[in-house]
Amino acid sequence: MRKLALHWQILIGMVTGVLFAFLIINFDWGKQFVVDWIKPFGTIFINSLKLIAVPLILASLIKGVSDLKDISKLSKMGGRTIGMYILTTVIAVSIGLAIVNIIKPGNSIAEETRNQLVESYSADASSKIQAAEKQKEAGPLQALEDLVPSNIFAAASDNANMLQVIFFAIIFGVGLILIPIEKSESVKSFFDGFNEVILKLIDLIMLTAPYGVFALLAALVVEAPSADLFIALLWYALSVVLGLILMICLYLLIIWIFTKKSPKFFLNGIMPAQLLAFSTSSSAATLPVTMERVEEHLGVDSEVASFVLPIGATINMDGTSLYQAVAAVFIAQAFGMDLSLTAQLGIIVTATLASIGSAAVPGAGMVMLVIVLAQAGIPEAGLALIFAVDRPLDMCRTTVNVTGDACVSMIIAKSVDKLGKPHVKDWDDYYQKK
Repeated sequence: MRKLALHWQILIGMVTGVLFAFLIINFDWGKQFVVDWIKPFGTIFINSLKLIAVPLILASLIKGVSDLKDISKLSKMGGRTIGMYILTTVIAVSIGLAIVNIIKPGNSIAEETRNQLVESYSADASSKIQAAEKQKEAGPLQALEDLVPSNIFAAASDNANMLQVIFFAIIFGVGLILIPIEKSESVKSFFDGFNEVILKLIDLIMLTAPYGVFALLAALVVEAPSADLFIALLWYALSVVLGLILMICLYLLIIWIFTKKSPKFFLNGIMPAQLLAFSTSSSAATLPVTMERVEEHLGVDSEVASFVLPIGATINMDGTSLYQAVAAVFIAQAFGMDLSLTAQLGIIVTATLASIGSAAVPGAGMVMLVIVLAQAGIPEAGLALIFAVDRPLDMCRTTVNVTGDACVSMIIAKSVDKLGKPHVKDWDDYYQKK
C-alpha cells in the first residue's frame, strides 16, 4: 500500500483531532481526559520545535555565510544579491504586517473565547507580557546593545535571545572566510555535517507532526470550542494568502521595470519550479529545477544563477517572513495583546533575520516563528492556533520563496550585464534540445 504524503497525514491528523474533540466533549470526563492525556503530546511537539531552533540557526547561517568562500564576493554581485534579498524580505514582512493590521483576523474572536485562551495559557502569556513591558522601558539603543552577546552559551540557552545567536553565527561564518582555507576546511566540514544532522532531525520531528497536530487541535477545541475561533483561523489563512499574492505581483512589477520582461514571460519560465516548490514545500529540493528554468528559460547567465540562487535558497525566504509577521500579530490579537509600533518594527527585524536562518525544508518556518514570537513577547503556546493550516500555507509560501529567488537572479543578471535571451522558448524546444 502506498504511503500517504506527509501533508496529507497532517491534514488527516488535523481533521481527526477536531472530530475526536467534538465527540469526546459530549462526555463529562472528556475535556479533562484530553487535557491530561492528549494535550501533553502537543506540548512535546512544540517543545521539540523550540529545541531545534538554536542548532538550526547556527548550522544554516554558518554554512550559508561560509559557503561564499571569498569575502570579496560580497562586493558588487554579492553585495547586490544580499542587499536585494534583504530588501525584498523587509518589504514582505511590511506587507504582512499591513495586511494583518487592516484585516485584524484575531479580533474576530469573541471576548469570552479570548479570555479562555488567555486563561489556558496564562502562565506563558504573563511572563511574555512582563518581558515586553520591561523592554518598553529600555533606552533607544538597548536593542543594539542586546544584539551583541556577552556569552554565546548563555544566549543560546534562551530562544528569546535568538538575535544574539544570529549575530554570532554571521560573524563566525565571516571569520571562516577570512582564515586560510587549510585551517577553515575542517571547521566548515564539521558545520556542513552538523547542518545535515539538523535537517535530518527536522525530518524526524516532522514525522510526528500528524500526532502533534491531532493533540494540539483536540486540546484547542475542548479548551476553546467557540466557532468564532475557527472563523478567525480562516481569516488568518486568507490574510497570509493575500500577502503572498501581493508579493508575486510585486515581483512581476520589479521584473517589468528593471528588465523590461513581461509578467507572462517570467511566469512561463519559472512555473515548473513554482509547481515543484508547491508540492515539496522545499526550496532546497526545488533548487536544481529553479536553476535550470532561470538559465534556460529566463536567460540568466549560469555564473549569476549558480551564485545567486543557492544563496537565495538559504537566506531569501520572503514568503516565510511574510507568514511569520502575519502569524505573530494574529496570535497577539487572539490573546488580546496590543502590539506597539516598536514591537512591530522589532518583528520586521526579527522576521527578516530569522528568515535568513530558515532551512530550505518543510516545517522550518514554524521553527523560526518561535523566534519571532519569543522576541516580540507573544505567547509561544499560540502556535497551537495556527498549526492546523500551516502545511497548505507552507506550500504557498515556499512557492513565493522560489519565485523571489528567480526574480532577484534576473535583477542581478541585468545589473551586471549577464541577462541574455533564453536558450529555449517552450517545452517542445526544450525536449528537442535534450
